Amino acid sequence: MDWLEILTETTQHVKALVTPLIGTPISRKTYGIGAGGDQKKHIDVQAEKAIIETLTEHGLDFTLISEESGIKEFGRAPVYYVITDPVDGTTNFLRGIPFACTSIAVSKSPRLDAIEAGVVTDLFHDTTYIAQKHMGSYCNYEKISPSETTNLSEALLGLDLNTLNSTELSENLNTLLTKCRHIRHLGANALEICYVADGTIDAFIDIRGKLRTTDMAAATLIIQEAGAQITTPNNAPLTNNLDPTERVSFIATGNTNLHQAITEILEKG
Repeated sequence: MDWLEILTETTQHVKALVTPLIGTPISRKTYGIGAGGDQKKHIDVQAEKAIIETLTEHGLDFTLISEESGIKEFGRAPVYYVITDPVDGTTNFLRGIPFACTSIAVSKSPRLDAIEAGVVTDLFHDTTYIAQKHMGSYCNYEKISPSETTNLSEALLGLDLNTLNSTELSENLNTLLTKCRHIRHLGANALEICYVADGTIDAFIDIRGKLRTTDMAAATLIIQEAGAQITTPNNAPLTNNLDPTERVSFIATGNTNLHQAITEILEKG
């Protein structure tokens, strides 16, 4: 089974369906709280619907693990898990800020370290990242590789501080902020991880313990297959369960030296 072809087709179906909704009033309509704990917007519901339709049209048996509807089985004998955040960056999408994506991964085991294929498609631009285990990572079918920047003072660092207040900013995190020259957060973590994979940014950090594994399942494989680094803040492999309620913290960097520089600062104090 060519999962990359199927997942790419699925994300393109999502993009075609939701792009006309950008900035429209109907896109903001709310349908209660999703399995991941956030409000389900109309675009989230439509995106997930497109994913299910495409996969079932292929006659696939699968267990869906989605930020929106939770865990559901499709078919008689599901072997594969399909893990998705139908729209990552919903707030950006609703406001017309051009940074959001759809993320889909597949696995035979519901664990973050068992992902076999993943696709992340930019919903605003003609950009799709793909990866299959042991076969490298690609952006629009061109092989990608991460940044070689090792000096933190020269690095462009993505940092998600969303919902943190000043009392939660530890001294060592403040040290990191002062040592790094350029800080960004764009609002769609899966896409930002892919930006580390292709060297657009040098590192991306989220140590809040609030990001769902469904958000970054596909991107985790993409960054690993590109040859970049992604670990827990304690420099351990990511082995979290794939579940819309499972939360994760991570450090993603383009290379081992930059990874070591960041983890050493965060470990102090």
